[in-house]
Amino acid sequence: MANRIAEYTSDLTPEKRRTIAGLGKAEQLVETIDYYVNEDGNYVFTSWYHLRRGKCCGNGCLHCPYRKN
Repeated sequence: MANRIAEYTSDLTPEKRRTIAGLGKAEQLVETIDYYVNEDGNYVFTSWYHLRRGKCCGNGCLHCPYRKN
């Protein structure tokens, strides 16, 4: 499933962003899809999680799809 999500989000269009955000926040997070635990033991949210959230939280997240380059 994580591979399919990565493939789908590799080429994000505005329509895809709206579709994903329309799913709403996940009621129960799934490891490797919504987050992973890094080598320091910290939980790191994936870009999929952030896209479902629908907006930037402003915390400078590593995988933020809303971050400006």
